Amino acid sequence: IVMCEKLYPELIPNLSSVKSPQQVAGAIIKTYFAQKVKRQPRDIFSCSVMPCTAKKDEQAREAMRRPDGSWDVDCVLTTRETAEVFKAFKIRWEDLPEEAPGDPLGESTGAAALFGVTGGVMEAALRTAIELRTKRRLDQIKFNDVRGLNGTKESTISMVVPDDQKGGSATKMIEIKVVCVNGGKNLRELCDKLVRKEVFYHFVEL
Repeated sequence: IVMCEKLYPELIPNLSSVKSPQQVAGAIIKTYFAQKVKRQPRDIFSCSVMPCTAKKDEQAREAMRRPDGSWDVDCVLTTRETAEVFKAFKIRWEDLPEEAPGDPLGESTGAAALFGVTGGVMEAALRTAIELRTKRRLDQIKFNDVRGLNGTKESTISMVVPDDQKGGSATKMIEIKVVCVNGGKNLRELCDKLVRKEVFYHFVEL
């Protein structure tokens, strides 16, 4: 987001307005969860453990403040920082007792589990979008073209959808072009191409 704001402001209108999983979880913890455990939001300290240092900037953005001035997420530790805390306090991960995920966020769909991997957000969204558009359940829920660690992963997805203009049982074929990019160099290259209008995609995951 910061890179887009500073280097590619013309792409800002194309950014998704959806909060990241970190910020959505923080908002739920300070609202729904607070009500469930009968606590005031200000009495809950929400700490997020994330692999990306950009999450620290995200947590501290003014748009992420609650109406009372507090934060949805109070603190972010990187996985490296978390490991350093464990070492400092001589906590051995393998010695910690097993625990089941806690309610109310202990259950999730397979699509939710994908959010933590490259291409996962796109794949989860595609599953929902295609079922809503085609009005039928997917026979194949895996989108292997957007999986993996390659720097840039492109895919064109064809689907038969109802033809709203013709009505009745009429259908038509449409295509959705998507791309998933990871790595700063690949990200800059894609943004440059988008600005120059050399490429077009319906959905981009960065």
